[in-house]
Amino acid sequence: MALVLGCDLPDDLFYDVENNIWYTENGDGTLTVGMTAVAMGMAGKLVAVTPKKVGRKVKLGKSCATIESGKWVGPAKLATGGEILEINEALVASPEIANVDPYANGWLVKVQPEDWDGVKPQLITGDAIAAAFEAKMRADEFIGCDAAAA
Repeated sequence: MALVLGCDLPDDLFYDVENNIWYTENGDGTLTVGMTAVAMGMAGKLVAVTPKKVGRKVKLGKSCATIESGKWVGPAKLATGGEILEINEALVASPEIANVDPYANGWLVKVQPEDWDGVKPQLITGDAIAAAFEAKMRADEFIGCDAAAA
């Protein structure tokens, strides 16, 4: 696992660094999608998560959910177009789950992607994660997850 400025970034996930979103393959052609620890550190405590409805098709680069914290309201954008198959009802009921556990219980949605094979090579994984996120965090002037929690 990469640790960048106090933010955990598991190296077995695929990351859309620009949008602070992670993806994992579920083994059946579907993906689970969530927000990174970096996103949680920047946003602060979440107060609402409003995902698109199950069955909704989302275009590439468009929002699969609206995220709201005390500091920020904005979209969680998909790097791949696809259909929403499932939403994390526990996260909708208790948005702060993502602040505490963004990679397991804090996932946003499950999707059936349209062109995963085309998008996957554009995402960051493995050894490249730390450098990519460190550059993004410095560009965003984000001092890190430990400092944000303090």
